[in-house]
Amino acid sequence: QVQLVESGGGLVQAGGSLRLSCAASGRAFHTYGMGWFRQATGKEREFVAGLSWNGASRYYTDSMKGRFTISRDNGKKTVYLQMNSLKPEDTAIYYCAADRQGVGSSRMEYDYWGQGTQVTVSS
Repeated sequence: QVQLVESGGGLVQAGGSLRLSCAASGRAFHTYGMGWFRQATGKEREFVAGLSWNGASRYYTDSMKGRFTISRDNGKKTVYLQMNSLKPEDTAIYYCAADRQGVGSSRMEYDYWGQGTQVTVSS
Protein backbone atom coordinates (compact mmCIF):
# COMPACT_ATOMS: atom_id res chain seq x y z
CA GLN A 1 0.00 0.00 0.00
CA VAL A 2 1.22 3.48 -0.88
CA GLN A 3 -0.09 6.80 0.32
CA LEU A 4 0.66 9.89 -1.71
CA VAL A 5 0.47 13.49 -0.51
CA GLU A 6 0.88 16.39 -2.92
CA SER A 7 2.00 19.88 -1.97
CA GLY A 8 3.28 23.05 -3.58
CA GLY A 9 0.19 24.24 -5.38
CA GLY A 10 -1.04 27.80 -5.18
CA LEU A 11 -1.81 30.97 -7.09
CA VAL A 12 0.73 32.27 -9.59
CA GLN A 13 0.70 34.82 -12.38
CA ALA A 14 1.01 33.76 -16.00
CA GLY A 15 4.65 33.21 -16.90
CA GLY A 16 5.52 32.19 -13.36
CA SER A 17 6.73 28.90 -11.93
CA LEU A 18 5.70 26.38 -9.32
CA ARG A 19 7.26 23.20 -8.04
CA LEU A 20 4.90 20.47 -6.94
CA SER A 21 6.00 17.70 -4.62
CA CYS A 22 4.46 14.32 -3.95
CA ALA A 23 5.60 12.53 -0.80
CA ALA A 24 5.03 8.78 -0.66
CA SER A 25 4.83 6.29 2.14
CA GLY A 26 5.57 2.59 1.79
CA ARG A 27 8.76 0.63 1.22
CA ALA A 28 8.25 -0.12 -2.47
CA PHE A 29 8.18 3.46 -3.77
CA HIS A 30 11.48 3.00 -5.57
CA THR A 31 9.96 0.25 -7.74
CA TYR A 32 6.94 2.26 -8.93
CA GLY A 33 6.51 4.33 -12.01
CA MET A 34 5.16 7.74 -11.05
CA GLY A 35 2.91 10.10 -12.91
CA TRP A 36 1.33 13.52 -12.66
CA PHE A 37 -2.17 14.16 -13.92
CA ARG A 38 -4.39 17.20 -13.80
CA GLN A 39 -8.08 17.91 -13.90
CA ALA A 40 -9.58 21.26 -14.72
CA THR A 41 -13.14 22.12 -13.76
CA GLY A 42 -15.57 20.38 -16.05
CA LYS A 43 -12.88 18.42 -17.87
CA GLU A 44 -11.48 14.91 -17.86
CA ARG A 45 -8.41 14.08 -15.84
CA GLU A 46 -5.45 14.22 -18.21
CA PHE A 47 -1.91 12.92 -18.20
CA VAL A 48 0.81 15.50 -17.61
CA ALA A 49 4.07 13.58 -17.12
CA GLY A 50 5.40 10.15 -16.18
CA LEU A 51 8.70 8.83 -14.88
CA SER A 52 10.00 5.29 -14.62
CA TRP A 53 11.14 3.79 -11.33
CA ASN A 54 14.81 4.55 -12.00
CA GLY A 55 14.27 7.91 -13.69
CA ALA A 56 15.57 6.63 -17.01
CA SER A 57 12.37 7.20 -18.97
CA ARG A 58 10.28 10.36 -18.97
CA TYR A 59 7.04 11.04 -20.80
CA TYR A 60 5.14 14.27 -21.27
CA THR A 61 1.99 15.42 -22.93
CA ASP A 62 3.03 17.54 -25.92
CA SER A 63 1.65 20.78 -24.53
CA MET A 64 3.86 20.43 -21.43
CA LYS A 65 7.12 19.53 -23.15
CA GLY A 66 9.77 22.14 -22.56
CA ARG A 67 7.78 23.77 -19.75
CA PHE A 68 7.31 20.98 -17.20
CA THR A 69 9.93 18.63 -15.77
CA ILE A 70 9.23 15.52 -13.73
CA SER A 71 11.88 14.15 -11.40
CA ARG A 72 12.16 11.90 -8.39
CA ASP A 73 14.29 11.29 -5.33
CA ASN A 74 13.87 7.68 -4.27
CA GLY A 75 15.81 8.26 -1.08
CA LYS A 76 13.26 10.86 -0.03
CA LYS A 77 10.35 8.93 -1.55
CA THR A 78 9.31 12.06 -3.39
CA VAL A 79 8.43 12.92 -6.96
CA TYR A 80 8.46 16.48 -8.25
CA LEU A 81 6.89 18.45 -11.04
CA GLN A 82 8.67 21.67 -11.93
CA MET A 83 6.32 23.90 -13.91
CA ASN A 84 7.65 26.93 -15.75
CA SER A 85 6.09 29.47 -18.10
CA LEU A 86 2.69 28.75 -16.61
CA LYS A 87 -0.42 29.69 -18.55
CA PRO A 88 -4.00 30.28 -17.37
CA GLU A 89 -4.99 27.04 -19.12
CA ASP A 90 -2.69 25.16 -16.73
CA THR A 91 -5.15 25.93 -13.94
CA ALA A 92 -6.31 22.60 -12.49
CA ILE A 93 -6.04 20.23 -9.59
CA TYR A 94 -2.80 18.30 -9.98
CA TYR A 95 -2.59 14.70 -8.83
CA CYS A 96 0.33 12.36 -8.47
CA ALA A 97 -0.11 8.64 -8.97
CA ALA A 98 1.91 5.45 -8.61
CA ASP A 99 2.00 2.57 -11.09
CA ARG A 100 3.15 -0.81 -9.78
CA GLN A 101 3.73 -2.25 -13.26
CA GLY A 102 5.72 0.45 -14.99
CA VAL A 103 4.79 3.91 -16.22
CA GLY A 104 2.13 4.95 -18.68
CA SER A 105 -0.08 7.80 -19.79
CA SER A 106 -3.46 6.26 -19.03
CA ARG A 107 -4.96 6.91 -15.61
CA MET A 108 -6.27 3.33 -15.70
CA GLU A 109 -2.71 2.04 -15.35
CA TYR A 110 -2.13 3.74 -12.01
CA ASP A 111 -2.84 2.00 -8.73
CA TYR A 112 -2.51 4.73 -6.12
CA TRP A 113 -3.53 8.37 -6.14
CA GLY A 114 -3.01 11.40 -3.99
CA GLN A 115 -5.72 13.87 -3.04
CA GLY A 116 -4.46 16.58 -5.35
CA THR A 117 -3.18 20.13 -5.05
CA GLN A 118 -4.78 23.16 -6.64
CA VAL A 119 -2.81 25.24 -9.13
CA THR A 120 -4.33 28.51 -10.27
CA VAL A 121 -2.67 30.66 -12.91
CA SER A 122 -3.95 34.20 -13.27
CA SER A 123 -3.69 36.18 -16.49
